[in-house]
Amino acid sequence: MTQAIRRRWVSLVVAAALVPVGISAVGQAQAQAPKTLVIAIGADQTGLDPQTVENNESGFIMSTIFDSIVNYKPGSSIVGPGLAQSWTISPDGRTYTFKLRPGVTFHDGTPMNAHTVAEDVDRAINPNNPCYVLGRKGVDTYDDFTFGSAKDGTVAKMDVVDDSTLRFTLPKPNAPFITSLAMVWQGIMSPAATKQYNCDASQHPVGTGPFKFVEAVRNDHVTVDANAGYWGGRPKVDRIIFQVVPESATRMLQLERNQVQILADVPPSDYARVRGNPQLKLYTQPGLTILGVSMSNDLGPFKDVRVRQAMNYAVDKDAINKGLYGGATTASQGVPPVLWGFNKAVTPYPYDPAKAKQLLAEAGFPNGFTTDMMVYANPRGYNPIGGAKLGEAVQGYLAKVGVTVKITQYEWGAYLDKIRHTQWEGMAISGWSGDNGDPDNFLGDLFEWDEAAGKARTNNNSRHHNPAFDRLIVQARQVTDQAKRAQLYEQANKILHDDAPWIFINYTNQVRATRANVRGFLLNPLQMFFHMELVSLQ
Repeated sequence: MTQAIRRRWVSLVVAAALVPVGISAVGQAQAQAPKTLVIAIGADQTGLDPQTVENNESGFIMSTIFDSIVNYKPGSSIVGPGLAQSWTISPDGRTYTFKLRPGVTFHDGTPMNAHTVAEDVDRAINPNNPCYVLGRKGVDTYDDFTFGSAKDGTVAKMDVVDDSTLRFTLPKPNAPFITSLAMVWQGIMSPAATKQYNCDASQHPVGTGPFKFVEAVRNDHVTVDANAGYWGGRPKVDRIIFQVVPESATRMLQLERNQVQILADVPPSDYARVRGNPQLKLYTQPGLTILGVSMSNDLGPFKDVRVRQAMNYAVDKDAINKGLYGGATTASQGVPPVLWGFNKAVTPYPYDPAKAKQLLAEAGFPNGFTTDMMVYANPRGYNPIGGAKLGEAVQGYLAKVGVTVKITQYEWGAYLDKIRHTQWEGMAISGWSGDNGDPDNFLGDLFEWDEAAGKARTNNNSRHHNPAFDRLIVQARQVTDQAKRAQLYEQANKILHDDAPWIFINYTNQVRATRANVRGFLLNPLQMFFHMELVSLQ
């Protein structure tokens, strides 16, 4: 329990003690006691402006604060109404017209209408906007992924038709556009907040969602309070506290002691412990996740595809997945098997140290080599045991084929900065949780080269660059028929397997744990805490 939480708890106790003793007084105190839900997360948020961050901890919190133009339906990646009540799509797949719901205001009182939504989106598409996100340094953004880029002529045109109607016209069809609009990373921020904080409201978020931002204490907690006037109905709890608890053992103890009510990440070693406790509940479903070890495809020994393939043969992924991940599915390609576009004909690299040594010799490394590996300690939805344990397991296997790996551990924020914004050489633990339920969100985000910018996309940490692969991704983006798109993604996955930009490790299940008295909680395949207004404490 943090000092801030303890002070609030003591205040409640003192206030209750001042009420005259009696049945009616006790009943009144119980009725007025705020219902607080505490969610334990493994690392702190790095910012709370949807357009400028790309990490789950930030997303967990933002998903309670913001609505997007369209939202995902509860428990799914299917798009439903959000700030827009309805929408139409032109037959050519290029024009999207949204009718916004009336009477909605941002948490700061700013009216939500086509003008204010457009003012927020303008910083994603207009290079002349003083808060243009793509012109800022040190931010990670999905704006170009969703809306296109002015730099390469793919940016969407936006028109305010009237107070309640907003229209986007795309230069080319973009099949993932509607599902991307629902991502937490496209939540709509009050333009007044963006102005007030000089284009950086990342620690002062103002949305229209079911909960309002209250405070953020670095490396400790973030508090949000119920938005009583939420258009989707008043939340059933009064407050949510996202408590930063890096150690998995501590998180588990806090859940058992009812100090927290939900765990955002659960290591496989604790599954049986949760299932065996009648006061707890384990939620699990196949995950939209992928986990691996990136290799610097353009630097060091890893420039040679034979070396990258050798690394895949050298590691016994099946043993790692059985021993550390509770039987996770061994990975073979760039999307999980629960997602359309998965190529069933592509199988994982088998464990074959002799083949690994052969390939290393052919590539000019008969005696192996020495390299670095970056890891992080905290758990991720795609890696519930954390990066350090996986790094050590991979290190042990690579030593057997003559590859010496030096491991360096970073704090999560520093780790993201290192792998996304520097020309690092060696290996790095990498993974992904799906954002919109579309294969493009995996294959494009993680492995595509940005030809217009002449560099890897932000999350292409391995700096994978194969023009044949990139052409398939661009083509699939412009096709509206899902069956045809799936065929293109299957071809891309075969290329990716052979390119071996990562050591492909696994696809994990999505697993969360709660107290048994948490009701109305639904897993979302995108891992976010969407629709927390439906959750209650009994």
